[in-house]
Amino acid sequence: MPEGSLVDDQKILRLLRRVDRFLQKKNVPEPAAEQMTGKMVPYDVLIMTILSLRTKDSVTIPASQRLFEKAPDLPSLSQMKISDIESLIFPVGFYRTKAKTIKTIAERVLTEFGGKIPDTLEGLLSLPGVGLKTANLVLTVGFEKEGFCVDIHVHRILNRWGVIQTHSPDATYHIVEPVLPRKWKRRANALLVAFGQHFCRPVSPFCSVCPLLPDCNRIEVDKHR
Repeated sequence: MPEGSLVDDQKILRLLRRVDRFLQKKNVPEPAAEQMTGKMVPYDVLIMTILSLRTKDSVTIPASQRLFEKAPDLPSLSQMKISDIESLIFPVGFYRTKAKTIKTIAERVLTEFGGKIPDTLEGLLSLPGVGLKTANLVLTVGFEKEGFCVDIHVHRILNRWGVIQTHSPDATYHIVEPVLPRKWKRRANALLVAFGQHFCRPVSPFCSVCPLLPDCNRIEVDKHR
């Protein structure tokens, strides 16, 4: 299959429906981001997502809480010294770079967007350090809008099924997003993240209990056993 190709969009929908039924039967909880919908403002989602890059939740959450206590909004964040931001968010990965990034974001949103976090994909992507994953998380969790967030779980599982062949989450987004019905764009991320965390894991996936086994190509599964 050529790189970046899509095999069967209808197969993706069939498998998503089966994952949905399977997870409901197993009483698997929604991912943390979905549980937080309606509880976090866009500012919180944006900053936390940037801090979470290559950082465990156990580090990201306390760091974010420390920062939000001192900078609960964009104006207060924009006025902080970068060195103070660094101290508050340490030890998140790349904390020095992230401190500069989030301060710049605060300044730009205040000057270019009237102090309001953009609620469009284009607007969010214009901010430094914001990629497709971060932008779609802000849209879906912060603004409760439709969006298709492709993280490593979504990218891995769709490639493992053999319905696409892509080299990165962004490439997966550009191929799958246009063919997903609107009602599935946001739901697909929640389903595949939960499925990836509990069953279709990166290493030693539980294929023996997976109802999708007959239709899954199990691409590169043996390499991770």
